[in-house]
Amino acid sequence: MQTDKNKKIEEIMKRKEEHIKICLDKPVQAKQVSTLFECMHFINNSLPEFDMNDVDLSSKFLGHKFSAPLMIGAMTGGAELAKKINGNLAKAAEELGLGVAVGSQRAGLYDKRLADTYSITRKNAPTAFIGANIGGAQLSRGFTVKEAQQLVDMLDADALYIHLNPVQEVVQPEGEPRYKNVLKNIGQIASGIDKPVVVKEVGFGISGEVAAKLEKAGVSAIEVAGMGGTSYSAVEYYRALDFKMNVKAQMGNLFWDWGIPTAASLHMVRNAVKIPVVASGGIRNGEEMAKAIAMGADLCAAAWPFLRPATISSEKVAEKLNELIAEIRATMFITGCKNIEELKKSGYVITGELKDWIHNKQ
Repeated sequence: MQTDKNKKIEEIMKRKEEHIKICLDKPVQAKQVSTLFECMHFINNSLPEFDMNDVDLSSKFLGHKFSAPLMIGAMTGGAELAKKINGNLAKAAEELGLGVAVGSQRAGLYDKRLADTYSITRKNAPTAFIGANIGGAQLSRGFTVKEAQQLVDMLDADALYIHLNPVQEVVQPEGEPRYKNVLKNIGQIASGIDKPVVVKEVGFGISGEVAAKLEKAGVSAIEVAGMGGTSYSAVEYYRALDFKMNVKAQMGNLFWDWGIPTAASLHMVRNAVKIPVVASGGIRNGEEMAKAIAMGADLCAAAWPFLRPATISSEKVAEKLNELIAEIRATMFITGCKNIEELKKSGYVITGELKDWIHNKQ
C-alpha cells in the first residue's frame, strides 16, 4: 500500500515534470505586455577609442566573481528530467565562470532521490556561484531557520533565494496562497543562516515599497523578476485546465499579463534600496542585459532561454550563454564602455510607457 509520503513525492515529481513540459511545449510568454526595455535607448558612441576585445565584462555579486554580469536564473528540480537540466546548467555555468540558481527545494527535504536533482548542481559546478531556493508560501507555514540551512547545505550553496509568488499560488491547482508572517520569517532566516539571502519574484515584479521592506528585514540582494517573459499564471492555467478547475483556469487567463514590467520594476527597486539588485524577467538578449546594468542592476538573470538547451547538453547551454555574452560585449563597445562600472554611468533616454511608469507615483 502506498504511504502518504510516497504519494506526496510522486505528486511533487509529477508537478515538476508538468512545469518543465508546459514551459517547453506551450505558449507561456507574456501576450500583450513587455519588459519595456524597448523604451530605454542608449546613446550611440561613434568613437569608442578602444577595441572590442578590450571590453572587460568581469563582475562581482555578493563577494563572488563572475566572468560576465549574468547568471542562470532559478528554474527547476525535484524530477528526473530536472536532474538532467540542472546538471547541464551547472556544467555550463562552471565552464564560463558564471552562476546558477535551482528551483524550489522543498521537494529535496522529502526524499534523497529528489535531493539529488538539486545537489547535482554543486557536483557539476564545484566553484561556481550557486543559489539554493525556497518559496515564500512555505515560510508562512512554519518553515524554520534549520530547514533553510539544510537547503543551503544540500548544495553547498553561496546564497539562499526566497521566491515570492502570490499570483502563482492563487492560480496553481495545489496552490497555497498563504503569506501571513512571510516578511518576519524572511528576516529570521536572513539573520539565522550562514549565507546571504536573496529575495526574488517569479515573473510579476517587485515594487519599490516591497523592496524597501525586504532591505529593512536584512536580505542581501533583490531579484526583480518582472513581467514580460514567462508567465506562471499561464503555466498554471494549463494545469488548471487539465485538473478541470474552471475558476482557477479563468484566473490564470485573467492574470496572464499581470505584474510590473521588468524595466519599471528595476527602476523602482534600484531607487528604493542600496543593496545589490538583479534584473530578470523576460530578458532575452545581451543588449537588454546591458540596458539593465545601465539602469542600475548589478547582475542579470534569465531562465527560459536556457531550458530547451539544457534538455540537450551543457554545450548547448554554453552556446546560448556565449551568445548573450557576445551581445553584451558588442553593446558596451558601441556605447563606449570598457567595463561594467562605465556601463553603469552610460547615457540613455527613456521614452513611451516606461517613462509613464517612472514619472507616475509608485
